[in-house]
Amino acid sequence: MPSASGHHQIPAETQRHDDDQTQETAQGLSAAAMLAQEQADDLDAILDDIETVLETNAEEYVSSFVQKGGE
Repeated sequence: MPSASGHHQIPAETQRHDDDQTQETAQGLSAAAMLAQEQADDLDAILDDIETVLETNAEEYVSSFVQKGGE
């Protein structure tokens, strides 16, 4: 039904349902953002480990892939 201002009023039950969906969506996005941040942190840690190995053992690392004696 139109209100005095000419706008339709949304039934309270529908409005509560929409509010619940909005809250669930926000919680889902928040959880997804937290998971993405955790994965990014894990990836950064792995890359840091690789960088450390390469800095300290670069010659050993490279020589393990180089063939000996022209093979």
